[in-house]
Amino acid sequence: MNTAPTVHKPGLVLLGLLAAADLSTPFLTDGDHPPMSVAWISLGLGAASLAFLPAAWRGRRPGVVGVVATRLVSALLTLPAFFIGGVPAGAVAVAAAILALTVLGVVLTLGGSREEVAA
Repeated sequence: MNTAPTVHKPGLVLLGLLAAADLSTPFLTDGDHPPMSVAWISLGLGAASLAFLPAAWRGRRPGVVGVVATRLVSALLTLPAFFIGGVPAGAVAVAAAILALTVLGVVLTLGGSREEVAA
């Protein structure tokens, strides 16, 4: 019996791609945008997201919660790019894309995992 709704898998694919991209952050940063400490945290969050992904793919609630939570925390790490001066326009554009894609991935993922409630 397949307990995972098929609707949420496109969202998980998107969140998985974002997680995989996080793994490269320490190797793509100039050390300032994002700071190296944020880059390493991103790498950890990406690895954690990928660890939760198989369970989420099977429709397990802890896996879905883990993927969504780690992706949201990772997206929150991009917010300073909008408020700190001196951030290059390219870095702000990447931060905006990460935020938008994360929101889309979370909506697609959670939109497909609703359970019917008996009245």
